Amino acid sequence: MRPSTLTRTLVSVTAAAVLAAGSLAGASTAFAVPAPTPQADTHSETAALAVVNLGLSGQQATYVQCWLKANWRYTGPLDGLLGTNSWKAFQRNLKAHWGYTGAVDGIVGSGTVKALQRLLKHSWGYTGAIDGIAGSGTQAAFKRFADASRGWC
Repeated sequence: MRPSTLTRTLVSVTAAAVLAAGSLAGASTAFAVPAPTPQADTHSETAALAVVNLGLSGQQATYVQCWLKANWRYTGPLDGLLGTNSWKAFQRNLKAHWGYTGAVDGIVGSGTVKALQRLLKHSWGYTGAIDGIAGSGTQAAFKRFADASRGWC
């Protein structure tokens, strides 16, 4: 399954932010990270793009995974990486309670984010629009949700 354009864009923007934050832009070419070599294995590319923590730390993502394991049939590792299986479990919750109508495919598109925003607006202090964009308000409310999920671990 090919990752969505939104997912590729989010990963590209995140990678650019990480590079800028790490001050690699000012480093000499001797210290620069070499450009990635294109690979024919699209499964590896999909797996690499599938981790979407939406601003959560690894610890916070682990809390969410504990909640998903206890409540939404998540069977993957508690590794702090919200990958495809984590998001499939989350989409099951969003479909059951928060108006998600898309496929349970683990891809974090605008439909998944809109349903997440509905959940966050209901109980976690999100006050923004239900627009499918995981901006700073969505991420802050998601962090509050994750911190409250600590009790499931």
